[in-house]
Amino acid sequence: MGESIITSVFGKAEAEYAIKKSRFIATVQEITNEEMAQHVLEETKKCFWDARHHCYAWQIGPAGQLQKSNDDGEPAGTAGRPILEVLRKTGITNTIVIVTRYFGGIKLGASGLIRAYSHTAALGLEAAQIADYIPHRAALLTFDYTFMNMLERRLAAEQIIITDREFSNAVTFHLHIPQEHIEKFQTAVTNLTNGTAVLELKDMVTIPIIRKT
Repeated sequence: MGESIITSVFGKAEAEYAIKKSRFIATVQEITNEEMAQHVLEETKKCFWDARHHCYAWQIGPAGQLQKSNDDGEPAGTAGRPILEVLRKTGITNTIVIVTRYFGGIKLGASGLIRAYSHTAALGLEAAQIADYIPHRAALLTFDYTFMNMLERRLAAEQIIITDREFSNAVTFHLHIPQEHIEKFQTAVTNLTNGTAVLELKDMVTIPIIRKT
């Protein structure tokens, strides 16, 4: 069976929301394990060292099976859980959302806190780039110069990435091929080059394909 496509934020993003003199700052970042999540949390606490609360939630794994949330001193269920619910609804995994609060002196009440933390988390995710991490196979494709233009068109049609090109007695393309396109592409190469091209499959790699906004 092929590897799963994972949808995650790409890199890091921030967003801010203010209500009744309280500032809520969302920090959203890509992670792949709990150690990374903890590191991002500690770095965020250092950055906003004078804030009262750093509430957070994360999801890790292809199906978001590893989850954690924390209210960090806010009333139980008013911060971490709402952040996690926002994250769950997006279908995004391998992501941590931290909402830092600077208290403004006016209490928001439980329902107000839930809305504020949920809204700030949503703003942070909206500000982030989203990528689908798609399983690819690294490969070498070696062929005669006469087939180059034809093969380049085929590569573009199959969403195959050329990472390098070598030119000597023949042309060699270094490729990343989407796992689901390998069999179809192998057949196409054979047909287009009358069986003269050589496709050598290498290791599996996972490539982030950023969604256009």
